[in-house]
Amino acid sequence: MKILTTFGAGLIFGIGLILSGMSNPANVIQFLDIFGVWNPSLAFVMLGAIPVSYFGFRWIEANTKTLFSEPLHLPGKSHINKELIIGSILFGAGWAIAGFCPGPVLVSIGAGQVKGLVFLCAMVLGMWLHDSPYSAFIQHRADAHAKT
Repeated sequence: MKILTTFGAGLIFGIGLILSGMSNPANVIQFLDIFGVWNPSLAFVMLGAIPVSYFGFRWIEANTKTLFSEPLHLPGKSHINKELIIGSILFGAGWAIAGFCPGPVLVSIGAGQVKGLVFLCAMVLGMWLHDSPYSAFIQHRADAHAKT
């Protein structure tokens, strides 16, 4: 039942991305191009997502377990650091340049778009760079700072 429910939620999400135009990188790039051929349609998608997210987060904050009785792991609300800001800038730049973010890129790959696969490979490489060499560098720097 859990797998079926998870599949159903992903299917609904994917259909929503297709119907809203968020899986089309051209729509995303046009939405972000406010000085060119601006396409405001994704603003309506975002405005529609606000009430859904509001009630979803209220439910999550009121519960400690998922619908499948598994614990919820929520991130801290106020931990903003340099890495978060840099990561947000990189995410936004990638979204503006390629027109993809993680959810829609999976939909585009399912639709057979090669550029979605290229973006996914670049995204996975970026995650690996963060989790391996960059994290080791940050840990080494913190260790060196602690010794002084």
